[in-house]
Amino acid sequence: MLTIALLGVVILGIAGYVIARQRAVAVSGGETAALHSRPGYHGLYALTVTTLVGIGVFIVASAIGSWYLGSSMRSALADLDPTISGLQADRVLQDARAIATGGVTSAVDALREELSGVFSSVNATRVWGITILTLGGAIAALFFALQTITTEFRARNKSETIFRTILWSTAAVAVVTTVMIFIALIGETLNFFTGVLDWRIDKFLFGLTWSPLSGVHTGEMSPDKVGAVPLFVGTLMITVIAMLVAIPIGLFAAIYLSEFASTHVRAWAKPMLEILAGIPTVVYGFFAATTVAPFMVGMGASLGISVEAESALAAGLVMGIMIIPFISSLSDDVINAVPQSLRDGSYGLGATRAETIMKVVLPAALPGIVSASLLGISRAVGETMIVVMAVGQSANLTFNPLDKVTTVTVQITMLILGDTEAETAAGPAYTLGFALFAATLSLNIIALRIVRKYRQKYD
Repeated sequence: MLTIALLGVVILGIAGYVIARQRAVAVSGGETAALHSRPGYHGLYALTVTTLVGIGVFIVASAIGSWYLGSSMRSALADLDPTISGLQADRVLQDARAIATGGVTSAVDALREELSGVFSSVNATRVWGITILTLGGAIAALFFALQTITTEFRARNKSETIFRTILWSTAAVAVVTTVMIFIALIGETLNFFTGVLDWRIDKFLFGLTWSPLSGVHTGEMSPDKVGAVPLFVGTLMITVIAMLVAIPIGLFAAIYLSEFASTHVRAWAKPMLEILAGIPTVVYGFFAATTVAPFMVGMGASLGISVEAESALAAGLVMGIMIIPFISSLSDDVINAVPQSLRDGSYGLGATRAETIMKVVLPAALPGIVSASLLGISRAVGETMIVVMAVGQSANLTFNPLDKVTTVTVQITMLILGDTEAETAAGPAYTLGFALFAATLSLNIIALRIVRKYRQKYD
């Protein structure tokens, strides 16, 4: 039913475009030159207003309807069983919803079945209410748009203002999201620093032992066991290995595709290379755990070298393969963006193709190449699934890539998904997340400074 409501909004918008366009022609008496805006702009204005109002009403009505459904279910549960509360109440409500929708339940009894009947009744009211309000709002908006059609109405200006506002809003979403993430991270991080570390931030930044949940059973978290250096070292080691694989291969592939490959070879080679970017990271993690890691262990055994199954080397190699298309594609684009006149001038001075690439093309494309490399580093630092499946969970401080290591993202995953209460694990997890946020922000600032410096030189 809700899908029908949204489909109805789209149909009303299209109908509004056609009707408004025809009405604008009729208002002008067939002389469209008498209109301030062309008939198509009147139709576009009707389409935009109808669609936006309908979708806006749908979102607001859905939020209110969800609140109404949850409130009604909890009120019904309180009337049927006043003694139930907490997690048990949530489980009963979840089972009642599953019974009503045909899902899987943990148990079925009279209470859950009665609540499922309440859910079906209230949910039907909610769906019908959302549908009626959505279609009603869209119809009202359509009639309003049609009433505005006159020869003097500035439909083009209104439409452009609406689209400019939409574009501004979508751009603001990224900024607001970043600010909200920062607020969430900094709040929990400050609580962790004040409550557990008593502002001894050095114990977190320079401590060599990471076992934050070792004292949870006693009700206290030891400040001496929240040293994140082993996590930072493991993350850095895997990132360096990944970049040693990704940057040379990706950059050389970009140079070949942009400077040496024929049109036919480029037409199939670049899409094939970019397919690597579409492979889910869980597949890379499975490949690292089941193929690369055993191969590295066997290779080490044949050479008489001890290689751990959860070594940094295996995870770094697979992560580097995953990052190759990011660096290759971006570098290829910026190399192709270098003006051909620079190449022709170099050839005219007697330079060879290799000299032109090394001394003209790559320096001119350096800002984009640095940005691509920094994007790859940020991708490696924040990668989760590969390291979760391919590296260990024990915080082992080592600089040997053949040993077992762990990373920041692995520990965040273990803290959040573990059996420990969320409130206890939130402090260390959010603090590690804030550390990743700060590291990525620093990399972006460095990249911006490098790009600005060399862009002024070669633009």
